[in-house]
Amino acid sequence: AVVSTQSTGGSSTCVINFDNCLIDKDCLLGELGQGFKIAMKTLDAGRIGVAGQALGIAQASLECAVAYSQQRHAFDQPISKMQTIQNKLADMECRIWAARLTNWHAAKLKDEGHNFTKEAAMAKLMASETATYCAHQAIQVLGGMGYVNDMPAERHYRDARITEIYEGTSEIQRLVIAGNLLKEMSM
Repeated sequence: AVVSTQSTGGSSTCVINFDNCLIDKDCLLGELGQGFKIAMKTLDAGRIGVAGQALGIAQASLECAVAYSQQRHAFDQPISKMQTIQNKLADMECRIWAARLTNWHAAKLKDEGHNFTKEAAMAKLMASETATYCAHQAIQVLGGMGYVNDMPAERHYRDARITEIYEGTSEIQRLVIAGNLLKEMSM
């Protein structure tokens, strides 16, 4: 059954149940008993994709905030000339680039066949939290207009939030990062 969600309108969420489901041995993915390990490796790659999605949301949020700040006038000037608005835009840009570079590094490690578990978790954590931060800041720049359903900033905020949840919550990403860091540092 299709589940109604707050965001990601382009992607359906469904519930699938496998009750008393038997499969032939030749249809088994990987070796018997190794399902969890296979699922975790799949999540590593998926986290790079979710980071890319989050970066797109973050970038769209920044572009929305910049465009609005250049068009909206207060005190006879565009609000983009105000220091507080410029600080928000600068912080958004810096966070986006840091997350983007982290994601590119994780993808490069994956492409080269290296272990990328920690880096994928770092990319997903940074990008998803950056998306939520940038979407929130875009709403702040737009003021009351940022909360209007017809404005893209409101949709970006809803879409950003899910990127901190699927493929492992931010809390799980921190556990993955710390676990791998502790292993690396104890060698």
